[in-house]
Amino acid sequence: MLADTTKDAIRAAYARLKDGLPGFRARASQGRMIAEVARALGKTGGVAVIEAPTGTGKSMAYLIAGVEVARFQKKKLLIATATVALQEQLVQRDIPLYLKLNGIEAKVALAKGRGRYLCPRNLRMAANSLNDSGQMGLAGFDADLALWLKPPQPRDKQALGKLSAAFDNGEWNGDMDSAPEAVSDLLRPMVTTSAGGCTGRKCGQFMICPFFAARRAVDDAEIIVANQDLVLADLTMPGEDEGWGGVILPRPDETLYIFDEGHHVPGKAIDRGAAEVYMSVTVRQLSRLGRQVHAAYSLTDKQTLGKLSLDAGDAKLQELSNALEELEKDIRLGWLPDPAEAEPMYRGSLGQLPEPWVEHARVLNLCTGEVQRWLTAVRRAVVEMTDGGPTQEALSRELGIALERIGKQASTWRAWSSDDADNAPPLARWVTLGGDQQLVCHASAVSAGGLLRSVLWGNASGVVMTSATLSAGGNFRGFADAVGLPDDAVTMSLPSPFDLAVQARLEVPAMRTLPDAREAHAEEISEWLADNLDWDAGNLVLFTSRAKLDRVLQKLPIAQVRKVRAQGSLGKSQLVAEHIADIEAGKGSTLFGLASFGEGLDLPGKLCETVVITQLPFAVPTDPVGATYAEWLESRGRNPFIEVSVPEATRLLTQYCGRLIRNETDRGRIVLLDRRVVTKRYGSGMLKALPPFERVIERSA
Repeated sequence: MLADTTKDAIRAAYARLKDGLPGFRARASQGRMIAEVARALGKTGGVAVIEAPTGTGKSMAYLIAGVEVARFQKKKLLIATATVALQEQLVQRDIPLYLKLNGIEAKVALAKGRGRYLCPRNLRMAANSLNDSGQMGLAGFDADLALWLKPPQPRDKQALGKLSAAFDNGEWNGDMDSAPEAVSDLLRPMVTTSAGGCTGRKCGQFMICPFFAARRAVDDAEIIVANQDLVLADLTMPGEDEGWGGVILPRPDETLYIFDEGHHVPGKAIDRGAAEVYMSVTVRQLSRLGRQVHAAYSLTDKQTLGKLSLDAGDAKLQELSNALEELEKDIRLGWLPDPAEAEPMYRGSLGQLPEPWVEHARVLNLCTGEVQRWLTAVRRAVVEMTDGGPTQEALSRELGIALERIGKQASTWRAWSSDDADNAPPLARWVTLGGDQQLVCHASAVSAGGLLRSVLWGNASGVVMTSATLSAGGNFRGFADAVGLPDDAVTMSLPSPFDLAVQARLEVPAMRTLPDAREAHAEEISEWLADNLDWDAGNLVLFTSRAKLDRVLQKLPIAQVRKVRAQGSLGKSQLVAEHIADIEAGKGSTLFGLASFGEGLDLPGKLCETVVITQLPFAVPTDPVGATYAEWLESRGRNPFIEVSVPEATRLLTQYCGRLIRNETDRGRIVLLDRRVVTKRYGSGMLKALPPFERVIERSA
């Protein structure tokens, strides 16, 4: 439990915050959050899930409690967020402000994945590979070691020159998010690297490598800000003493974790365990890998590598390639996709695939494992050579990337050929057919609960998850199931600090149609917007599909279309910047957006006076992960729609409503153009779970 000295330090820190922040307003919700964060982190293995609405002052609340508890326990404080914007806000504003107000000196580090940093070796190789005629490849290199897959554009040459000059002159630290020149999608993977393509201490550029410089800063830091993907990646790496984590970031048992924007954690954790194999591309890559392996045997001048001769290694690659082709042939014979489907999919019911496919996967699992072990030895021999020159560097990189690919293949075949655990949700296993007629084999967990139980709960010194929306009207069951929350975890939903009943009105107009009638509903949305929206004000209109957004835009009168900024027409930040500029200039502007505009968008005051939600944000029913989980719940006599779909849609609806009131002086209305909240049995529960806005429910005509 918390020592009295820690409690005193937290009270003193809060007092200094109140005295030092201009215009600070004491909020009961923030005080309760500080106490709950301190209590959870002060208890070994403590866990708290705290729903804190906009305006609570979440970041300062967890900093006040987290920094002081971490200092007294001599632990690291790791804050994991889902967006770059919040990471930058914490590192550039909130944390320095907190430390300054409290007279604390602490080392702070921003931790990012390897791909967010320049790879000096790859930068040099990319620059050197540009010969006078601008042709592809490196002079004298085998084509399979070529960096440029197509001739570079003039802008790529220019960007390479600017990156090289800025880095060499010490004007840039190699963080790709602050690159001195825009980097194209073609160039970026050429000047960065993945873990597989990195040779670590064996690299001649190791001492000036931006990624390892950042790693050293993280090792020294007391407060670390990272993205959730990186934290989950670290937690799922085998660590010391047969535990998990502590490879890239500090050890879990020495770390207090705060997951801000915590509603993203379940989805990101599921994505960590997802795997896929593009069948025909993989066969082509194996052919290319064979030629690279030949180069490795030649360069190292070894008869055997990994206990295999070159001929025996070739045979292993051919065996794997044949097994892939056999599985593909069986799938094409056993599955006839519906030509009417835009994206045909075969999903195994309850995750169960046809037995012949499973048998092929067992063979592929064995073959892939053998190739993986052999290729690891081949790459190690190349990496450990002395003075192999540019060919050695290129081979090290390419073999490392190939090993990564084979690791992902192995995950897929392991998932396809393994049995599901008793009394736990099965894995989702499915096949898709792409527009290029390529088969793709997929596998994924359907719940993050199992993963987080094995790597986070019980391993971490303490964990707090927080967000503006984690529950469905204060009910945390859905989120608790999604993350496998321990039974002794504390859950708390804090009230909004705003007077929402006075500041905001929720309207449900008397629509004639429901969203199921797609064309008619789109028509009616257009009519309502044209007649009832204040086009001279700032508005946000949210859609659940691109098709409906486009349809409504087509049906709007041209005078209104000119005032719409639709997601996808420009980058999100540019759209928002133009919207703000027009509102500040006294012109009207309306943003049309999808789910990503429904959260994280901060448009206070006149920037957004009406939020229109065109329909309830239920998940897409064809999602194979959600469908498999729903099937499993049904097989156990449970109702997935009531247990999963409605709570998640309620959480998202609350998130969308949260775009309106951003501070104490905001006023406005939320309009829901979906009568299902009135006509369906579940609708009244969703309405009741929303914040206490004034409600205007029109009667049907």
